[in-house]
Amino acid sequence: MNRLSKYIVAAVLPLVMFSLPGMAQDSALDPLFEQLKEAEPREANRISKEIELAWTRSGSATADLLLKRGRDALEAGDTNAAIEHFTALTDHAPDFAEGFHMRAMAYADAELFGPALADIERALALNPRHYNAIASLGGILYHVENYEKAKQAFDLVLALHPHHEDVAQVLPMVEREIGGRDL
Repeated sequence: MNRLSKYIVAAVLPLVMFSLPGMAQDSALDPLFEQLKEAEPREANRISKEIELAWTRSGSATADLLLKRGRDALEAGDTNAAIEHFTALTDHAPDFAEGFHMRAMAYADAELFGPALADIERALALNPRHYNAIASLGGILYHVENYEKAKQAFDLVLALHPHHEDVAQVLPMVEREIGGRDL
């Protein structure tokens, strides 16, 4: 992990930790977040899809098209094209958290962790409850073997979405890495 990445991680994780309790980007989603915390797994999956669908609504046909093109490119494995589409999206809609989150994912796929972390920071500044962006942060931290910080990020995800499948799968590996280290 380079020096810039360490500084960004040092800034992002506290931002997320202290933002969650008091900040609500979109109060219209408050009831869904409350339901998500109490839901059984199957119901949690339905609620999370509803929340995530709301996060993809930019209010701009151009932004929606750029988001779709970027996601399609990322799915096809064309990381450079995805980054280009998501960059156009973030330029067009600088207050759209999902654009920054998706570009962060593309950067992470290209192992450009400094820019990925900067975009996660921006996404979370715009939407502190974006549990998928927090999960992406945890994934990057895990990848660069910062297991303690990865666990903190994953614990934050589970505080928002107790049945987040990706986090539930990776968290035991993170805990094994932490438990297997000499203190």
